[in-house]
Amino acid sequence: MALLYGFKDRLFYGWVVVAACFVLSAVIFGTRYSFAVFFKSLERDFELTRAATSGVFSAYMLICCAFAVLGGWALDRYGPRIVLFLMGVFTGLSLILTSQTSFAWQLFISYSLLLAIGTGAGYTIVMSTTSRWFDRKRGLAVGIVSSGVGVGTVAMAPFATHLITNFGWRMAFIVVGLIAGLVIASLASLLKKDPGEIGALPDGLKSYTGETVTSGGNDAQPISFSVRQALGTRSFWLLWVIWLLWSMCLHFVLTHIVRHAIDLGISAAEASVVLGLIGFASIPARLVMGVVSDRVGRKVSAAICALLQAGAMIWLIWSHDLWMLYLFAVVYGLGYGGFDPPTVALVGDTFGLRSIGVIMAALVIGWAIGAAIGPAVGGFIYDVNKSYFVAFLAGALLMLAAALLVSLIRREVVRNRSRLT
Repeated sequence: MALLYGFKDRLFYGWVVVAACFVLSAVIFGTRYSFAVFFKSLERDFELTRAATSGVFSAYMLICCAFAVLGGWALDRYGPRIVLFLMGVFTGLSLILTSQTSFAWQLFISYSLLLAIGTGAGYTIVMSTTSRWFDRKRGLAVGIVSSGVGVGTVAMAPFATHLITNFGWRMAFIVVGLIAGLVIASLASLLKKDPGEIGALPDGLKSYTGETVTSGGNDAQPISFSVRQALGTRSFWLLWVIWLLWSMCLHFVLTHIVRHAIDLGISAAEASVVLGLIGFASIPARLVMGVVSDRVGRKVSAAICALLQAGAMIWLIWSHDLWMLYLFAVVYGLGYGGFDPPTVALVGDTFGLRSIGVIMAALVIGWAIGAAIGPAVGGFIYDVNKSYFVAFLAGALLMLAAALLVSLIRREVVRNRSRLT
């Protein structure tokens, strides 16, 4: 018993937060990206074009913008517990109601709107909360949490495919909705806003050793920007555009890759493995690049991973066999997974933690807009050309541009304490 209490005393609660956020990431993003395996069923049963089917997901991601900002504000003001509990309720309600829809327009309410309320602030909540608990190990911590996205994709895609195959897409939505809603709502109780809530410091330190910047006089202070100050910097807008470009490419791939594989004559079960492999490959990449970014720098790590994604998109253009799609999935997954931890850690490094919830939410707007544009434009390109060639090439160019923009980000400096208002 004494050993147990000694362990509890030594365990920094930030790692409990990391574990909870890992599971939350898996459930929230596994649910989100499972849309790809529902794509064919919705397209068939509601007699929709690919652009229209993609539009359900695109509308969802656009609405997520509003709830990402609202969730970031609520996180900074009230903490994560009550926000996540409500998110769990709406996530379950959304998918259960989606299973009962009879007309296509109802999908835009039950899925696009209600699921946006349930999951729109997911990324903001888990990444902002994790960032607040760590400084020197921030890259590792957000890498672990973001690896939950890969785990969720790996687990949810084949699970949902199994449910659809054996019980139909309506029952699949009910089961996924119940699981997701219960897990999100129950894990909310484990999260605390920041170390100060339990009288601790980031990384479990006994005294503050956080990075400081020097103002015009002798007054040193931790880097800490308000939302207004962050919006006035070049680095914020570089990050915003990077997240936009990356999201356009990523969500186009995640929404259309299964349908593309089926077009090539691959079975639905094998096609879902391609999606699962992207998530699986992203898991070790997130963990490794989180540590690497702590040691060699965020920008170098992010640029390498962006180039990997660009190369994978070029390979996809000429991939017609299953093994080629599997190779694409592995390489793209490594690049996609590795890109996430350094770019998220850059936010805390660049702007501090004072308003990180709202700052992260403002960046998520770019991410959500990209997620809306990518699938819809990809579907439109296919409807016009009956081919994804142009869309795959565009995805490669987007990631090349993202790699270039990452190199232009710089650490911002607060020079005067009086400006922190």
